[in-house]
Amino acid sequence: MPSPTSTPQLPSPEPDALIHCRRVRAHIQADIAQAGGWIPFARYMELALYAPGLGYYAGGAAKFGAAGDFVTAPEMTPLFGATLARAVEAVLRATGGEILELGAGSGRLALDLLRELEIRQALPARYRILEVSPDLRLRQRELIAAEAPHLLPRVVWLDRLPERFVGLMLANEVLDAMPVHLLHWLDGEVFERGVVVERGEFAWRDLRLSEGPLWQAAKAINPGPDYVSEINLAAPAWIASLAQCLERGVMLCFDYGFPRGEYFHPQRYMGTLRVHYRHHSLDDPFYLPGLCDLTAHVDFSAVADAARASGLDLLGYTSQANFLLNAGLLELMQRMTPGSIDYLRAAAAVQKLLQPSEMGELFKAIAFGRGIDGNLPGFERGDRRGAL
Repeated sequence: MPSPTSTPQLPSPEPDALIHCRRVRAHIQADIAQAGGWIPFARYMELALYAPGLGYYAGGAAKFGAAGDFVTAPEMTPLFGATLARAVEAVLRATGGEILELGAGSGRLALDLLRELEIRQALPARYRILEVSPDLRLRQRELIAAEAPHLLPRVVWLDRLPERFVGLMLANEVLDAMPVHLLHWLDGEVFERGVVVERGEFAWRDLRLSEGPLWQAAKAINPGPDYVSEINLAAPAWIASLAQCLERGVMLCFDYGFPRGEYFHPQRYMGTLRVHYRHHSLDDPFYLPGLCDLTAHVDFSAVADAARASGLDLLGYTSQANFLLNAGLLELMQRMTPGSIDYLRAAAAVQKLLQPSEMGELFKAIAFGRGIDGNLPGFERGDRRGAL
């Protein structure tokens, strides 16, 4: 593990955070030893993010906002959630169903959505949240209780997916946090990149890939003679599980990524895996495990293939900027007093949400449905389904 002092431009972790990091490292190293000295990177990422009581999303450190490691769209402005409410309301009225948010982060999106739906007189009977992190679940509850306590009785936290669900499933920046396999295509062969321990530190080691689902996915891509990238096997399985319980309604996802043709572009030959620490973006996934977020961009073609194979209809795919403009983001800004501090803050956030050089183009919105027509608010213009 690189010493935190070896990268002087990064904030140094507190002593208790360093102690926690050492525990995470020891836990992962013990897992490597038990596995015979090598684990796939997907396993390393799973442990670094989700090991009970240790992983990044299972610990107590702040993750979102100015005090955390990154900022999501709902953290930037309540206009994001308020804008989504238009599409959500349409689904709720068409189905008479509820909302199920998958991985609700700080709870800010749930709070903003509920507030706007209350204004629009379209509150669901229940807002369900499926959250794997006990720490985040507590923070979500505390946020809603502090800022809108009258809405808290509508919110229900789940430990697992319901057997059947009607309404809208919502996932904001969930797919990018799923563990990915790292592959190395080299001279006509495919290797899986895994993690070993050398002289007490984590190191890379490639092993020739054997036949199986990962090998089949890798052979179907073949991006170049010397190319490193990711394949996410967890995402298609996740989509299939959601599709199984979605009786009628819409699955709406926001995340950063590309269709397959862009994901495996020759210029992206080192992949998309990134590390986020205190609003810095790093390349080394072994840096301060347990204290850093690990992410990879989303292959939206693979997500769409999995949804269609599970019997869902592809209702829309477009950039985040197109979705928000279609859904009335600028109209919602007109509620605010021009020139006020709140208006100026919102305008700065909206610029980041919409600008192609910020989040507007890299982030995408994709929707699937069952028993729903294709006229979903947010996707009226800028359709990119053909790119998938």
